[in-house]
Amino acid sequence: MILAVTGLQRERRILAGPDVEVVVGGGDAARLEVELERLAPAMQGVISIGIAGALAPGLRPGGWVVATAVSNGGSALPTDPGWTDRLVSRLPAAQRGVLLGVDAVAATAAQKAELRRISMAIAVDMESHVAARVAHRHRRPFAAARVVSDAAHRTLPPAARVGMRRDGGLDLPAVLGSLLAAPWQLPALIRTGLEAETAFRALLRGHRLLGPRLGGSDVGELAADMV
Repeated sequence: MILAVTGLQRERRILAGPDVEVVVGGGDAARLEVELERLAPAMQGVISIGIAGALAPGLRPGGWVVATAVSNGGSALPTDPGWTDRLVSRLPAAQRGVLLGVDAVAATAAQKAELRRISMAIAVDMESHVAARVAHRHRRPFAAARVVSDAAHRTLPPAARVGMRRDGGLDLPAVLGSLLAAPWQLPALIRTGLEAETAFRALLRGHRLLGPRLGGSDVGELAADMV
């Protein structure tokens, strides 16, 4: 099976299948790493897939990013070249580049600009660095493909920053509480939701294009070679 690593329950529902085991991070990097350590030895390959924030100017919601390497601000771990090539060939207009993994949401345009400056990564998420570490530790082929949800110049409203539970589900009470405390953010929250919908639709289309093993058609042979 392929081990797919993502952040949200909605992503899990899109990606799950008979050949794919999906693990949801929910913003908890330590818990995610423990779970991946448990599952990775029995898997043929690991892929980080879901939505991400853009760091590079010009990337828009719904656009695919395929990682050539994953960084967490220090060293960068490379992705499997063959798997990466297949992802790029199957995903429309996918951009190659370094993907940055962080342990906290990159919420503001200023934060994203600083992350871009120090890493030169083109997109950022909260799971890829953990997935890359575990995959390389267990000598499993690794790939990463993400759909942009928020552009580099966007700042997420406060309600969007508190909307994820630790299980990756929607924390509706927290969102409503934030809106009641600061109603002025409603237009930005609606815009954020619409752009997220664009990303989720692109993820669904991309899942269909990648096929049942998420582009990892020969990772079984690759995993055997790496042991």
